[in-house]
Amino acid sequence: MRRYPLLLVGAFMALYLIWGSTYFVIKLGVQAWPPMLLAGLRFVIAGSLMFAWLRWRGVPIPTVKEWRSCAIVGVLLLSCGNGGVTIAEHLGVASAVAALAIATVPLFALLFGLIWGQRTTTLEWCGILLGLIGIGLLNLGHNLQASPLGAVLVLLAAASWAFGSMWSRHLSLPAGAMASAAQMLVGGAVLLVGSVASGERLQEMPDLAGWLALAYLTLLGSIVAFSAYLYLLKHVRPAAATSYAYVNPVVAVLLGVTFAGERIGIEEWLAMTVIVSAVVLIGLPQWRKSAIPADIKPV
Repeated sequence: MRRYPLLLVGAFMALYLIWGSTYFVIKLGVQAWPPMLLAGLRFVIAGSLMFAWLRWRGVPIPTVKEWRSCAIVGVLLLSCGNGGVTIAEHLGVASAVAALAIATVPLFALLFGLIWGQRTTTLEWCGILLGLIGIGLLNLGHNLQASPLGAVLVLLAAASWAFGSMWSRHLSLPAGAMASAAQMLVGGAVLLVGSVASGERLQEMPDLAGWLALAYLTLLGSIVAFSAYLYLLKHVRPAAATSYAYVNPVVAVLLGVTFAGERIGIEEWLAMTVIVSAVVLIGLPQWRKSAIPADIKPV
């Protein structure tokens, strides 16, 4: 860490700014692409590039059992998690509000952890209660009230992401980046099948902004930021590596309000304060031990 301070800073900036900006870029992308097609292409392309690069480096192909585990995680995290967010933004949910909803992933993770016998401390229960209050405030805002289906989808996406992250800790997955490459391939393929089955069609070829959005989500959001995350997991405490959970929503809100003209009501500003505070609260034990799974990642 002392030898490569600039690399460390760059990794944190990638984690905070790139992952925080993906909600805003998804909002731009769904204006040119059908939502499931956009999400599916993003992950199939990113997964294919990562898979090819890893194989070139001699990383072994996952076993049948590992592919099965990657399919479970990929569908829960990417098909349902990221796909749900993309569809919700297509239905009119503001990117800033979607980011706030996904910020509740660590809260859901603690609840789902009870299934596998994970003990939850009093401090973490207080964080969960505070987070539930934040979710209530978020649903009082005009954004989610204007799109009830979008509200349901974005909260289900957060729950699916958390459940998949917790389950992944008990599955046989490939080591390192190969796990994410396989998950992207399966999750992206399921989204593409869903796109065809639901009758999504490109009415016209996407404009330059649409292609740039796809490229940004694929190369920066899925590959560069993920690589930065893996680097941080090896060089800093899990609490620092997972600090994106309370930084990304703030970045997403600032981008949505400043560049997309999104209107955030008083209830949603209060929700952001409460949810981010809740995530910080339940993250405090990480400075003593890893309380939130390190494999929980944003969209």
